[in-house]
Amino acid sequence: MKGIKHLFGIAGMSREQINYLIDLGDSFTEVNRRSIKKAPTLRGKTIINLFFENSTRTRTSFEIAGKRLSGDVINISASTSATSKGETLLDTARTLAAMQPHVLVIRHSLAGTCEFLAEHLENCAIVNAGDGAHEHPTQILTDLLTLKQPWGSPEGKVITMVGDIAHSRVARSHLLAAKIMGYQMRIVAPKTLLPSQVERYGCEVFHDFDEALPGSDAIYMLRVQTERLTDNCCFPSIREYHEAYGLNMKRLKSAGSDCLVMHPGPMNRGVEITSDVADSVQSRVLAQVDMGVAVRMAVLAALCGGGDEA
Repeated sequence: MKGIKHLFGIAGMSREQINYLIDLGDSFTEVNRRSIKKAPTLRGKTIINLFFENSTRTRTSFEIAGKRLSGDVINISASTSATSKGETLLDTARTLAAMQPHVLVIRHSLAGTCEFLAEHLENCAIVNAGDGAHEHPTQILTDLLTLKQPWGSPEGKVITMVGDIAHSRVARSHLLAAKIMGYQMRIVAPKTLLPSQVERYGCEVFHDFDEALPGSDAIYMLRVQTERLTDNCCFPSIREYHEAYGLNMKRLKSAGSDCLVMHPGPMNRGVEITSDVADSVQSRVLAQVDMGVAVRMAVLAALCGGGDEA
């Protein structure tokens, strides 16, 4: 992919690069609809998924993406890596890089992990599959591909994002993408779950969910990331949080019949979203999972030089 050796985040990407990956992902959806879901694009290429945080969707979609493009895919988790024996992350990465893979896909709890490793590894591309509360670029590319069919372009649209903004790498990447792609972000959260100076991203900030609903083209729900909370004082109780910031059918109806519902997963039903909304015709949650495979196929193909061939 022209101008990009690694994929660290949305920051630093151009609209042209983002659209290239979305369009390439769109072309791969055809492969995923075949009875035999296979293309030769990454034949002879090796992809290593190195995950130090739990993941279902991202890890599995990267594995499926590599295999559907005929690549050789190896999965490594923290519990099965030498880091569990005291080896440093850098030594683990150097060891894997010495085996000459083409791509390292990395998820880690510390922001900037991928950039740090890229300074020390020269012979492979690195993809950020989520680093702490920093960025999650392939999720945002997934979301934009999901919205391509109903919207064409996100330009001029309004996405209302609700929940734990402070700890969400998805939120930060969307705020960065909104500036590049020309859509508006509305942020809804209690003050305790908002990052400081979030307005610098050019978004609208609401503390009342119902006030943010009119004019929303999509409602994007986030779970509360309890694993990243340093205390339990962000909100009084789960019940009160759901009443104030949970998406139910009444709220969805007030947003309009054309308003789409999105969630990056995993969902906590009955907390940030009710089951009838999650399973409604306006929900694009499973479509996001579907498009996630296609987008990660696009990213792997582009970084391995197979984008034009594909």
